[in-house]
Amino acid sequence: MTTPRISIVVPTFREAKNIAELLRRIDATLRHDGLSYEVIVVDDNSNDGIQEVCQSLQSQFPVTLIVRTNERGLSSAVVTGLKAAKGETLVVMDADLSHPPEAIPELAAALENSQNDFVIGSRYVKGGSTEEGWGLFRYVNSKLATWLAMPLTSVNDPMAGFFALRRETFESADQLNAIGYKIGLELLVKCNCRGVVEVPIHFANRKHGESKLSFREQINYLRHLRRLYAYRFFGGKRSDAGQKEGGSSSGKKLTAETRPACGTKNYTSTF
Repeated sequence: MTTPRISIVVPTFREAKNIAELLRRIDATLRHDGLSYEVIVVDDNSNDGIQEVCQSLQSQFPVTLIVRTNERGLSSAVVTGLKAAKGETLVVMDADLSHPPEAIPELAAALENSQNDFVIGSRYVKGGSTEEGWGLFRYVNSKLATWLAMPLTSVNDPMAGFFALRRETFESADQLNAIGYKIGLELLVKCNCRGVVEVPIHFANRKHGESKLSFREQINYLRHLRRLYAYRFFGGKRSDAGQKEGGSSSGKKLTAETRPACGTKNYTSTF
């Protein structure tokens, strides 16, 4: 089997109803651009029929399902998927259709510039947007979380769950220890990312299922920030992660041009 150019990691918990449409849109986009790919779905033992859904799509799409029975959490699920990935370009996105698969080629293209080592699908740069119906609470919550991350990064959308990086960048990560949902922020800091580009996207509302953002996850975010502050400022490796859109730690401006496979496995068996 040919090694895919792009590996797309999708963490899931009770997202079975979204998987078929997500895979169809990924496939239509990447085949149109002539990009080989694999999708790695990492599920936290949802028991919502996701195994049957993936098996039914096995003949159509290169998707692998990893079911975790002894571990929970979006961040660790993403790390599990990234470790299993075969491609040189690694993409992470949500399963709920909020992130546009049509933007994947643009994220991957930005990594062709050797100075760029992390690319974010961003809601908060020029050209980015969020779908109507977010509500004031959700907007304020997102902006407050972004403000709290400012000592760690100056990117406009550090909360983003849609991002791309090279395999070598991921493998350079130091002491990955994320909790909660913000694995992108963890990687920005722990991979010592210097060339960070934000590509504008439209963030859509989910079609099926329920948001997993809870008060508990908000507390986990604060705990995660505490760990990252300690890492950055009190004895951890220094990171220059988080430049502004198109910026770099050296002050040289970086720009990203905007251009108009189903096995199922767990930690013990593959079927």
